[in-house]
Amino acid sequence: MASTSSISSSKLARLIGRPDCPDLVDVRTDEDFAADPRLVPGCVRRPYDQVEDWLDGIRGSRVIVICQRGLKLSEGVAAWLRHHGMEAEILEGGTEAWGASGQPAVPEAKLPRRDQAGRTVWVTRSRPKIDRIACPWLIRRFVDPQAAFLFVSPPEVQSVAERFGATPFDIDAKNVFWTHRGELCSFDVFVEELGLGTEPMLRLATIVRGADTARPDLAPECAGLLAASLGLSRMYAEDLAQLEAGMGLYDAFYRWCRDAVDETHNWPARQPTGQVAA
Repeated sequence: MASTSSISSSKLARLIGRPDCPDLVDVRTDEDFAADPRLVPGCVRRPYDQVEDWLDGIRGSRVIVICQRGLKLSEGVAAWLRHHGMEAEILEGGTEAWGASGQPAVPEAKLPRRDQAGRTVWVTRSRPKIDRIACPWLIRRFVDPQAAFLFVSPPEVQSVAERFGATPFDIDAKNVFWTHRGELCSFDVFVEELGLGTEPMLRLATIVRGADTARPDLAPECAGLLAASLGLSRMYAEDLAQLEAGMGLYDAFYRWCRDAVDETHNWPARQPTGQVAA
């Protein structure tokens, strides 16, 4: 019987990508992680026996703890978190159940080294429009909720990356991994390389690609995303403020891609024959 403080893979999958997703903590041992070195999207690895040391790094009051099989390690860590007043659950069946359910998983080997604060750090060109908002949204929602983004003048991106240990993205330069490839935009590359190619995410990637590469024919929504993105770029002079505003935009587009593509809207609503609207 499932624990009353547990969550299934299918229910967790519905939370991942939302701005209110709980903190996800992977507490597998190094040996267990080596057997499958991938992470549930948005999950951060923490040592199971050092809860007191990383407790302050938890952002919210709700945490989902994940181990290999959903047994002693996640149960124990969740119990400690509840001891500290947090709402803590475990993932039923752990990463083994997550993988068996066919859910996406992020290969840790593709992620940049984290800084002393435990964050991934990224750098790109200033004055973002589409890709440079879409990619940070993807990283914050599905890879590293605490990721830091540096926006600098285009000629300095690579130098800043070297001096500050940041990972460059969406720049036209040799030896940059996270950028356009052929007809694919940077967002496409992130989705593919990080194993996040679910049907809703691929639908969103098509919209982003069309808006970012002047291909409005790819999807009817491309023109809308381009218009909203250009509007945001005119509204905000500060790049990080624009990023924060853009997070909500991509949250909405993703939820439409996942849950509402078949929904229509019209006004006035059709009335049954013989009835008059009040």
